[in-house]
Amino acid sequence: MINWYKIPKLVQRMFPKRVWTFPKERNTVFLTFDDGPIPNITPWVIQELKKHKAKATFFCIGENIKKYPDIFKTLISEGHSTGNHTYNHLNGWKTNVSEYVKNVVLSETEAAKWNQKSKIDHSSLVSEKECQRLLFRPPYGKITNKQAEILQERGYKIIMWDILSADYNASISEEKCLQNVLTSIAPGSIVVFHDSFKAEKNLRYALPKVLDFISNKGWTCEKI
Repeated sequence: MINWYKIPKLVQRMFPKRVWTFPKERNTVFLTFDDGPIPNITPWVIQELKKHKAKATFFCIGENIKKYPDIFKTLISEGHSTGNHTYNHLNGWKTNVSEYVKNVVLSETEAAKWNQKSKIDHSSLVSEKECQRLLFRPPYGKITNKQAEILQERGYKIIMWDILSADYNASISEEKCLQNVLTSIAPGSIVVFHDSFKAEKNLRYALPKVLDFISNKGWTCEKI
């Protein structure tokens, strides 16, 4: 994971074909969750979102979808969107192009087993054309230009972020994780959390408070 809590505009401009934020015209933010689905934590996240009538986007690891298909199906039935996070959480900078793409396709195939009967909801902020594209987030934020080019040719929209909670980082406090989000979040922001065991302590502290903050601002949480 790239360890910037707020991604600099310069970095965003360097990779204009990747999605870092959305337009600010509507008071909408986009919460995303990486590395699931897993027992206990992903269902808890779903319930917290439901309390606030919030929708989110879950970038799922293919291997976890295979292990926990019922949780994956719950994400879909609850109206959240899902994206590809590779099958084995690969670091693109350490993986050759062919192996990386095959791993993404393997995850795509696993997700399709459980997602093929679901209907695309076009009510979110992005356009119908955007909704029809596959969503992908590179683990650690690390992907080569060639890997990105091939995935984009396959129809993937590469979703990055402008705010990193760093909930996975055991060396930071729960309050620091919370402030990483609250000090920078704004309409159009894409925020990264993790529904993972490593992130659980910080996530359980920060997520309810972030959702309360969003509600108090009068903003809404949409899926991508």
